[in-house]
Amino acid sequence: MSDQIRLGIAGLGTVGVGVVRIVRQQAALLEARTGRKISISAVSARTRNRERGVSLNGYDWEDDPVALATRDDVDVFVELMGGSDGPAKAATEAALKAGKHVVTANKAMLAIHGQALAELAEAQELSLRYEAAVAGGIPVVKTLLEGLAGNGITRVMGVMNGSCNYILTRMESSGQTYQDIFAEADGLGYLEADPQLDVGGIDAAHKLAILSTIAFGAQVDFDGIQLEGIERVTIEDIRAAADMGYKIKLLGVAQKTGRGLEQRMQPCLVPETSPLGQLDGGTNMVVLEGDAVGQIVLRGAGAGEGPTASAVMADVCDIARGTRLPVFGQPAKGLVQAQSAQSKTPAPYYLRMALVDKPGALAKIATVLGEAGVSINRMRQYEHDATSAPVLIVTHKTIPADLHRAIAAMDGTGVMAGAPVALRIEEV
Repeated sequence: MSDQIRLGIAGLGTVGVGVVRIVRQQAALLEARTGRKISISAVSARTRNRERGVSLNGYDWEDDPVALATRDDVDVFVELMGGSDGPAKAATEAALKAGKHVVTANKAMLAIHGQALAELAEAQELSLRYEAAVAGGIPVVKTLLEGLAGNGITRVMGVMNGSCNYILTRMESSGQTYQDIFAEADGLGYLEADPQLDVGGIDAAHKLAILSTIAFGAQVDFDGIQLEGIERVTIEDIRAAADMGYKIKLLGVAQKTGRGLEQRMQPCLVPETSPLGQLDGGTNMVVLEGDAVGQIVLRGAGAGEGPTASAVMADVCDIARGTRLPVFGQPAKGLVQAQSAQSKTPAPYYLRMALVDKPGALAKIATVLGEAGVSINRMRQYEHDATSAPVLIVTHKTIPADLHRAIAAMDGTGVMAGAPVALRIEEV
């Protein structure tokens, strides 16, 4: 083993600059911890002359990331460009075929192409590491791969998109609408160039797909995730949930059942006193449940220069030490396609609806719910105008199919003043 390890960094945005800073500022510490000198040979980005606030002197420049990935003086290709396909995928494949280890923060690429890339890396006896792809600075990948290796994982869940958590908590604290806080978050630079990746739950679902693969030993199945973003959550929902002792979070949940692998990313209610309920701002939290260890809660910064660059360098250090694991904890060739299962796990639900203000309206709704096998736990009716009456219902545990059947039947009652909102209440 050489006494040094040389990096080629593709992508010099926030995270790439953070990696350069750590390599420059912590050189002695990195060498002491790994036994090898870690240096940067060359870099690549779309724009060469942009001011980045960090010196790139001494590094060769490659306009083509594929050329960077295959250089003789690069031992580890650090992919920080993003995007599921295009230059990121081409350069990653080129690096592995050229015998280079890869460290990436690219959740989209792994969620879509992770199985093929894992097989390629393992066939070449190379490392493909991706701690920075999930939950920023929180070491959740390493925890699952190593710390909980002796556990059968029963459930993975968490808040894995800080932008959505910021929007929901700001709506609650300010009393402003979703549209107002969305504009605020966008102005602060908290949202992706395509905001739908954040508020539509896609970014967080990429992360959940990766964690599911490690936790349950199945091939990555992004398409198997039930996906719903936060666009329909209103300030009225947030206020009503709080009135009943809950907070609304964009929550990812994955669990193995007798029917297959359930994966869902959707707005849910959680108890306000729970760790997830107390999570504010842009912070992330992942909850892991194992048959031996019980419940583990990991909380920290889910994005940003320092936290994400920290995760990148953790992977670089493991490679420098000679640590090599199967990409997803088990040999990729042995991973099977899990049966994708729609959720049938019973849970209580929050229902908000507006009813026409006439006698018997609420009784008709209660009848529809009862006929579908949905039992009411709590119900509140709020002050209303001359035309409609807002009603909030919390059900006892019910399976989703029964609830959906009841909601479909509500249209025929003649008492609905608008479409109802239904949100799952997750037990944590």
